[in-house]
Amino acid sequence: MIMNRPDPSVAVRALKSAAPYIRMYKGKIFVIKAGGAVFGDDASTRALIEQVAILHQVGIKTLLVHGGGPQLDGLQKALGIETRMVNGRRVTDQKSIEVTAMVLNGSINTRILAICRELAIEAIGVSGVDAGLVSAHRRPPVPLSAGSAETVDFGFVGDIDSVNTALIEKLLNDGLIPIVSPLSADAHGTLLNINADTVAAAIGGALAAEKLVLCTSAPGILERLDDPSSIISYTDLKGLKRLRDQGSLSDGMLPKATAIENAIRSGVRRVHVISYKSADSLLAEVFTNEGTGTLVVEDLNVLSPAEQQFADSR
Repeated sequence: MIMNRPDPSVAVRALKSAAPYIRMYKGKIFVIKAGGAVFGDDASTRALIEQVAILHQVGIKTLLVHGGGPQLDGLQKALGIETRMVNGRRVTDQKSIEVTAMVLNGSINTRILAICRELAIEAIGVSGVDAGLVSAHRRPPVPLSAGSAETVDFGFVGDIDSVNTALIEKLLNDGLIPIVSPLSADAHGTLLNINADTVAAAIGGALAAEKLVLCTSAPGILERLDDPSSIISYTDLKGLKRLRDQGSLSDGMLPKATAIENAIRSGVRRVHVISYKSADSLLAEVFTNEGTGTLVVEDLNVLSPAEQQFADSR
């Protein structure tokens, strides 16, 4: 039997091309946020966690914040609880908050940790409730839309007051990957549901993270909602506002856009929007010039010539 030896030059070239990025990002903090759709099956979950593990193994301090919308919708439907969304954000009543805790802190967080264990990754599951990781207060009724007299009460939904960065830094410095559920609580111990994009942005800003990466079902931010090929390779906060004003952002992308703006204004240097459906999209976004999704910065004018060349090649 004749065995053909695989060409090692492919792997060598990949390592050489990734080396400058590894040097650049070693010791920096990345916050990865993945929506619940990623965790719909073990294969998708494993594919993402394998990529997160590689970031961790090359010396990048990595933290994962997860959502759980589809799983929560499914369980609420099975229990006869209506799901209500307003402008892409979930309304959470008393019954819903209990189901939210079961899904986020229970099934999803535990499933991710089980795969981490299978891959021999030292990860730890936490929520915003643990050690006051995310301090929040209940959101008061807000206008349904700008200038509207009608208000909406989101129920047991929280607005963030502060992030316990000392806890996260201790976990990261101890070589652990925090797997964060976005559930929080107020000072009286009342459980509060917080959008996972919002939690990831707040944590990223509090830590002055190098990158916030939002893993979504979309290929990136689209110029035209009905055209998946209209991916915007890079933009800044002015460009993001233009997209919102022209109606290019809708549903779940609206809170993402707000989270991106808040993250960058709070100190996150770069925000990326990528698709978990694209093979190895996280690694390709971080370790290649081309990238796979959308890069968002504060102002395109602050990009160095090298970064502009990088952006133009996306």
